Amino acid sequence: MAGLFLFDERPNLGVRFNIAPTQEVPVIRCGEDGDRQLAMMRWGLVPSWAKEIGGSAPLINARGETVAEKPSFRNAFAKRRCLIPTDGFYEWKAEGKGEKQPYRIALPDDAPFAFAGIWERWQRAQGDALESCAIITTAASAMIADIHHRMPVILEPDSYDAWLTTPDAALIDAYDGPLRAYPIGTAVNKVVNDDPSLWNEVEPAPKRGQIDLF
Repeated sequence: MAGLFLFDERPNLGVRFNIAPTQEVPVIRCGEDGDRQLAMMRWGLVPSWAKEIGGSAPLINARGETVAEKPSFRNAFAKRRCLIPTDGFYEWKAEGKGEKQPYRIALPDDAPFAFAGIWERWQRAQGDALESCAIITTAASAMIADIHHRMPVILEPDSYDAWLTTPDAALIDAYDGPLRAYPIGTAVNKVVNDDPSLWNEVEPAPKRGQIDLF
């Protein structure tokens, strides 16, 4: 991962298969010297002006269409962009009343890639700081639009420097490369489940009222 994202640290990051909002995630940002650095941040951005943490739902995503204007995100977009490395993400497809089928979405070869992200620093009353991040989202690409109408912004490696150094809204677009999307089991719905079996492909659950004919 360090070779792809060009940072010097060699951290011993644990393997994760199910990361939930408010948990820590690795991000890559530009340091004061301009070099890329790896940091661990809370997933769920806390604006610098927030009076407290946890007063509302965590800001895990920022819509690309409005990230430059929304008070919660605009300063981070202008000054503190980051890469959020991953090798896939989960999305849920509505199948009926209250029924959702989870899918895993990744590159065809499961190679690592990066979401476009923003980060913020919030000062606690005690004096120590909390760093947090959010993922930029956009309209889903044609390859996965039937699963969900939104998706994270996936950056091409040759766009990493541009995203980290310039608040360029032109980089906020649906990824048009190939993606692999397949149904997985509902065990992913519980954050306590965090093991490789979550990636196992399953047959989609039949829709309510559907009868399979053999």
